[in-house]
Amino acid sequence: MGKLIRAILGLVLLAIIALVAYAYIGPIFGADFSAPQSETRIPVELHGN
Repeated sequence: MGKLIRAILGLVLLAIIALVAYAYIGPIFGADFSAPQSETRIPVELHGN
């Protein structure tokens, strides 16, 4: 049971390292992480008493 938990924790650690590496190295290879920027206007009706 201990070996299974150790293996799972090792895989989780490798996944975290891979995610961080992709975040830093991804833009070099063309990955674009910027949010799309566009203006959104939504009309709102306010009903006062």
